[in-house]
Amino acid sequence: MNIDFKCTSVPLRLYSGENALDNLPSELHRCKAKRAFVLCGRTVSRRSDLIARIRSILGGTCVGLFDEIEKDSTLPSVLRAAEAARAAAPDVLVAVGGGSVVQAARVVLILLAESRPLEQMVTQYPEHGPAISPKLLAPKLPVINVLTLPTAAQNRGGSAIRNDALEHRMEVFDPKTRPVAIFWDRDALLTAPLALARAAACTVYWRIVMNLGWKSINPLLEGTRLHAFRLASRAIVQLDSADPAARTELCAAALLLNRDADEGGLGGEKHWPARVSYALATALLLCYPNARQGEALTAVTGTVLRQWGAGDSAAMVQLAQNLGLWTPTTPDAAAPGMVADYLDGVFTRLAMPTRLRELGIPADGLSRIVERSLKNFNADPRQEFAHKRDVLVDTLNRCW
Repeated sequence: MNIDFKCTSVPLRLYSGENALDNLPSELHRCKAKRAFVLCGRTVSRRSDLIARIRSILGGTCVGLFDEIEKDSTLPSVLRAAEAARAAAPDVLVAVGGGSVVQAARVVLILLAESRPLEQMVTQYPEHGPAISPKLLAPKLPVINVLTLPTAAQNRGGSAIRNDALEHRMEVFDPKTRPVAIFWDRDALLTAPLALARAAACTVYWRIVMNLGWKSINPLLEGTRLHAFRLASRAIVQLDSADPAARTELCAAALLLNRDADEGGLGGEKHWPARVSYALATALLLCYPNARQGEALTAVTGTVLRQWGAGDSAAMVQLAQNLGLWTPTTPDAAAPGMVADYLDGVFTRLAMPTRLRELGIPADGLSRIVERSLKNFNADPRQEFAHKRDVLVDTLNRCW
């Protein structure tokens, strides 16, 4: 147990349950805001009555809507959203949706406040040395997030933008873009189709499970991770199209997941299977944007665990113990396979893919995925993947 750590607490108001959205006007009052601009995607605004409900609640304080945020927060849709918001001159943004919309809203806040081109504000990754996130000092408008899906993006300060002209995502970071309030409204969470909600839930679940393979931990972080897993593992198998309880529990699990960094979790301590799975899944999405992140992760994780788990034996044993798979007589070398079999079983029961071919990914497209994975700076901050390219190729072939 590590007792040397630092914990940061970020203020936040959270509203959950039936008619939670009725508290929107009071949140605007707290922000001294009188001009709300709503951001969302097409599905939310055109296939449900949620946006109409929000506009009715906001009344005359709603000064505009942009409902064309695209999956993965594409650069063109984010730039159009910022232009529309600038024309409306809001004093608060209301983001309605899942991770793509929430992240896009943060970038819109930055574009509204800062005078530099976006290309000068994104995180830079020098060939040698740590990443550099430019300091974005201008004050930002407040933002309120109304979730329709469980997402770890709900209360962070960073965003990833899809730019098809690049081989990696554009990333920006500004802690001043964290939300002042989050809403887990019962009916809002039920607007997401079950398949979409399940894919989002698997993304949250995957990250929580990978965090169970820790190398060192402090008392606060241990409690947070174990309870996040307790909530996520219970809710993900109860997810259906009519019950909001499981969706709310998954939102709670995602919020606990986000406490990781605040309570002393360090991304640099991620084990090999987590890093490789994330890199391959992210690269897959760049090459085949119609896939969902949850599907990409479930399609590669089992194989990656079997191929790469031995490189982090202690973390794999810890992961197996936290999943309840371990016994005192189990050899350490068995841990990666046990965890892989367990997760493949969970994902199969959820009708999620465990092979790339189930996503319609062609075998001749695997090389593109590998090349993109080599440029994932978050998964590979020390640029170790380049020395293991042949293993990555073999792993992805086995994933197919």
